Amino acid sequence: GSVAAIVMAPIEAWGDLSRAFQSRSALQDEILQLRQENLVLKGQAQRLSSALAEVARYRTLLNSVRDVEAEPVAARITALSPDAARHSIILDKGTSDGLREGQPVLSAEGLMGQLVRVGERSSSAILITDGAHALPVQVNRSGLRAVAEGTGDINRLVIKHLPSATDIRVGDLLVSSGLAGRFPHGYPVA
Repeated sequence: GSVAAIVMAPIEAWGDLSRAFQSRSALQDEILQLRQENLVLKGQAQRLSSALAEVARYRTLLNSVRDVEAEPVAARITALSPDAARHSIILDKGTSDGLREGQPVLSAEGLMGQLVRVGERSSSAILITDGAHALPVQVNRSGLRAVAEGTGDINRLVIKHLPSATDIRVGDLLVSSGLAGRFPHGYPVA
């Protein structure tokens, strides 16, 4: 009996060791899987947080549209600036339609420009991409505030003087911040 026990002891020890390694390997696999799931969940949480921020800001946008004093006026662009360096347009509506200087000009995509001269039946607007135009903006996801300046390039705005640690990413939506009182808060900009 004692000899059998001595013979069996190394085998049982080996079995215990083997089971320990198997359980350790299984635990390592489980830890790896949990880490991967954690990363996925973190990513989903960040996207959800961003989406909720966007929903909140779009709700603010809807409210700001309701807060605009005058009803929106639909206008047609009748001419573009002949000067390639200036980004301005002529609209077929004016004071007789309730327009006045300084009002925002909107397109289906968001904030497009600002009325600078308003006649009785026509008006001109400077586009936000004009090199002489700047407007206060807010990063939709993070709430960061900055100033977006026109560059003279119809597809490009620039934000200068951002600290290196600023929370702004490629793909972030910029909306008008409402600071300076020129534009209502929350209109999509870029």
